[in-house]
Amino acid sequence: MADLPIAAVTRIAKNNGAERVGSDAAEALVKMAEDYIAQLAREANKLAQHAGRKTIKEEDVEMASQSL
Repeated sequence: MADLPIAAVTRIAKNNGAERVGSDAAEALVKMAEDYIAQLAREANKLAQHAGRKTIKEEDVEMASQSL
């Protein structure tokens, strides 16, 4: 089961030019977005741990996004 709501992802797609979004496309977008977020969080966590912190900060996320 997806953690991100399909309706929110569909709304994002429509706000970015999609006239219509099929249910299969919305589910694929959710899956890919969740995979990317998980990868980003893992990398940001590594950076936070390297800095001696348990808390992920914005700077960790930004640096992790540059490496992905």
